[in-house]
Amino acid sequence: MERKNVATINGDSLTLVGEEIKIGQYAPRFIVRDANLSEKGLENFKDKIKLIASVPSLDTPVCDLQIKRFNDEAVSMSKDIQIIFISMDLPFAQKRFCQTYNIKNVKVFSDHKDANFGINYGVLIKELRLLSRAVFIIDMNDVVRYSQYVKEVSLPPDYADVLKALKTIIAQNPK
Repeated sequence: MERKNVATINGDSLTLVGEEIKIGQYAPRFIVRDANLSEKGLENFKDKIKLIASVPSLDTPVCDLQIKRFNDEAVSMSKDIQIIFISMDLPFAQKRFCQTYNIKNVKVFSDHKDANFGINYGVLIKELRLLSRAVFIIDMNDVVRYSQYVKEVSLPPDYADVLKALKTIIAQNPK
């Protein structure tokens, strides 16, 4: 399925491949690659609240600020949270980025091989084969509790809204 005119980059309309994720549905499974080219998926983060951010590339100013902010802020809210960033960047570039900027609290994965995450979460930009900017929060039972598709890909997500939702979800999922 393709969705037209739901995202833009610098004002130009984009087509997103895949269906929009709805709050209350079970999170779709996905396969991505880590820095060692090993396959990872949702099942690797059982019993965690998962904040998943899709971004076009870590090597852009907005993505750079976004990962650093979540690395510092969101992860300090609870030991039961796993922050996950997914982009089309090659795993080697992601590893270099994380080492350069001391990103240790966020798991970073590549969707470059099959665009499995991009299609399953409705964030694959057809025209560019990059991921659109979005944030999903998935509870410990793998139910989607929050989603934010950022209309203008070159802009950051609404951090205050994401962090407020994350606090609420943490309170609803005590261990």
